[in-house]
Amino acid sequence: MISTGPVGAATAPLARRNPVAKLAAALVFSFTLVATIDPVAPAVAIAIELAVLPLFGLGYRTLARRAWPLLIGSLGIVLTMVLFAADRSGTVLLDAGPITVTTGVLTTALGLVLRVLAVALPGVLVFATTDPTDLADALIQNARVSPRFALGALAAFRMLPLLATEWQLLGMARRARGVDAGRNPIARLRLFGATAFALLVGAIRRGTRLATAMDARGFDGGTPRTVARRQRFTVADTALVAGAAVLAGAALTVSVLLGTFQPLLG
Repeated sequence: MISTGPVGAATAPLARRNPVAKLAAALVFSFTLVATIDPVAPAVAIAIELAVLPLFGLGYRTLARRAWPLLIGSLGIVLTMVLFAADRSGTVLLDAGPITVTTGVLTTALGLVLRVLAVALPGVLVFATTDPTDLADALIQNARVSPRFALGALAAFRMLPLLATEWQLLGMARRARGVDAGRNPIARLRLFGATAFALLVGAIRRGTRLATAMDARGFDGGTPRTVARRQRFTVADTALVAGAAVLAGAALTVSVLLGTFQPLLG
């Protein structure tokens, strides 16, 4: 089951901060790291993210359960770089016919993987410690986002758990009809694609019905809306955003001082 609610301790210092402040801090911290392609800056950023994890009320095991798709994606990045990288500079570590692994390839792959993790982990921290309703209310009140967009996104976010349930139902329905791939990897891939397409069609239909229902209840009107939960942007929230910028700058500074800084442009 996909969980869309907060999993961290609500009383943790950074978990209590305004959702917009946490989202802004994550964006500032993440996009600053895009300026370089070296592995040092994202490695320092990941160390910082893991160090502040207890301040969000999260455990490392909980983070691993939330971020396992990132780890699988990272392995895919390394494999793709090893097989298809154009730059094969550096010392040759493995030469097996068409596959040539060099230190340059591994360094490039490591830098890319670390940057992906460093950019994605702040988002995982934000959504693991923020209630979706609070986030929508804060976007409307503090970020002046259109209520139609914020409430529509909230409704879509709340329906995510249905995807996991429907995937299981589709799988059980196919097995009941005798459709099973067995141990054939090609059949498994074909069955996966068919199930994913059916899930996509069902999600589009459900989204259309939800949009129609919300419009019928006045969510499409231009009348100013009120909110039940007041979200205040305090000095501590501003300090969180500023602190994220300082820490991101510190990661880049370490990279520059070590002489590994490689600007993305230029």
